[in-house]
Amino acid sequence: MTRSALVGNVTAMLEDAGFVVSDRCAIRPKSFDVAARRGEEILLVKILGNIDAFDAVTGAEMRRLGQYLDATPMVIGLRTRDEELKPGVTYFRHGVPVLSPDTALELFVEEVPPLIYAAPGGLYVNIDSEVLEGAREDRDWSLGRLANELGVSRRTVSKYEDGMNASVEVATQLEELFDAPLTSPVDVLDGADEVRDGEPMPDDPEVDPDDEPIVHVLTRVGFDVHPTDRAPFKTVSEDEHRESRMLTGHSEFTETAEKRARIMASVGRVTRTTSIYVVDRAHHRESVDGTALIERDEIENVRDVEDLKDLIKERAEERGSPA
Repeated sequence: MTRSALVGNVTAMLEDAGFVVSDRCAIRPKSFDVAARRGEEILLVKILGNIDAFDAVTGAEMRRLGQYLDATPMVIGLRTRDEELKPGVTYFRHGVPVLSPDTALELFVEEVPPLIYAAPGGLYVNIDSEVLEGAREDRDWSLGRLANELGVSRRTVSKYEDGMNASVEVATQLEELFDAPLTSPVDVLDGADEVRDGEPMPDDPEVDPDDEPIVHVLTRVGFDVHPTDRAPFKTVSEDEHRESRMLTGHSEFTETAEKRARIMASVGRVTRTTSIYVVDRAHHRESVDGTALIERDEIENVRDVEDLKDLIKERAEERGSPA
């Protein structure tokens, strides 16, 4: 299957599951392919045939964008260089959850979350520690008795009841012993934090020197500005209360800039985020599909955040993202 066909299939699956899906981010470099929203759930999805192509820089960017946009970063892929991704298993690359298309279908269309996750050493599941302890006590079994049944140490059983996860083999043994479900699903939409490696949130990249005057203006009027590295926009900005967020692009107004502005508008509509594109000259254009075009001289004269919002409302089309 070509990557283009895979992107089309994943997009169709998300739409079948009730998601509003953005236009494909078809301009490089790109940290994600599509944004998708269903109710309050927002996804930033990278779609790959071979997930080994997903590198650390892209993973860091997706995690940062997920934090700024209240979204779950996610990779949907077919295989590694060594094997096909298994259905029903959550993998991780650089702190980002990775699913096969079949697992994503089960999660989003059939609403059956994965129970298994891959980690160094094999496949694991979340043990519901309270249910396990209750089942053991109902049988009137000691920790030692259960340890003997499983062929593990008493200390290991105690750790299971304290919340340590178990291998698939041990979980299967436990459920057969007690004839009851003892596992809980992987909460992929919250980033699977309960099983993901505890990697710290990556720091923001440095500001592009060409963008420093614009970042200075946005900071001066009260925005917290986060530069991006591989997104179709240069920064994500949020006000001090995180009530207003904005995607910002900046370059000469070229054909490529117009494409970026359209992608930003589409992503903004999905993530409910305003988008602006700062240009040297707008050539009598006020917006591109909802992304407000603002000339550099104009933005440098902005006095405060309300002044900026008024300028955006004046430029953006009605179908654009809310300012």
